[in-house]
Amino acid sequence: MRFAIFALVAAFALPMNARAQSMTGQVDFSSDSYSKAEMTREDILKRISQLKPGAKLDLSGKALNGLDLSGTDLRQVNLQAAHLMRTNLSNANLEGVNLDSVWSLNSNWRGANLKGASMFQTQLQEANLDGADLASAHIAGDFSKASLKGAILDGADLSPNESNQSMGLMRGTFRNTTLDGASFRKANMRRALMEFSSLRNTDLSGANLENAELGGSNFEGANVSGANLRGADFTSAVTTGMKNLSQAHNLDQAKGLPANLR
Repeated sequence: MRFAIFALVAAFALPMNARAQSMTGQVDFSSDSYSKAEMTREDILKRISQLKPGAKLDLSGKALNGLDLSGTDLRQVNLQAAHLMRTNLSNANLEGVNLDSVWSLNSNWRGANLKGASMFQTQLQEANLDGADLASAHIAGDFSKASLKGAILDGADLSPNESNQSMGLMRGTFRNTTLDGASFRKANMRRALMEFSSLRNTDLSGANLENAELGGSNFEGANVSGANLRGADFTSAVTTGMKNLSQAHNLDQAKGLPANLR
């Protein structure tokens, strides 16, 4: 806990635009808090089974690193700021769960139900979320180098809350991320950071990509029908083979698109 407080203080000493992207450099991943578990799977399931109707199990801030929580129903659990490093949450049900400030690098979330989950300042670098359902989730966390092949992000909100940015510009961050075949239908991706990522065959129909940073990413086969491309920056991105580009909104205001695609 003392180290976590130190990390936050150190983060505030950084320039505003650097704080959100520097958090991993402030963490000692070899410490017990990020490498061990203070509960077992059986402990958690037993405590959930003892909950009264409508009650919540508060596991906020708990070290649950490396546990096998696959297939569990965690909808009645508050996991805010929990440490889930290398934890297996494949096919777990976390619909509507508070995952704000969770640390879960190199973890397994394949097929997890994350509908409507809150993921503000959540750290999921190098995690596997293939096939996960994040529809309508609030995503202002870091998914860099993660895999979200076939994931569902329909109606998700990846945009920053610019009225509450004390820790810097917190938004959906997907650097060097694999998003092939993912669905972002009607997602709010305003100012989302999706650089050098693979978005081949993604469904971006109706998505709001206003001022999104998309440089260096691969959009081959991506469907942008009805998407808002005002200010979207495609500099150095692979845009050949994009589908329904003529049906996108504000195409003339997108940046970095080859002239023959406008």
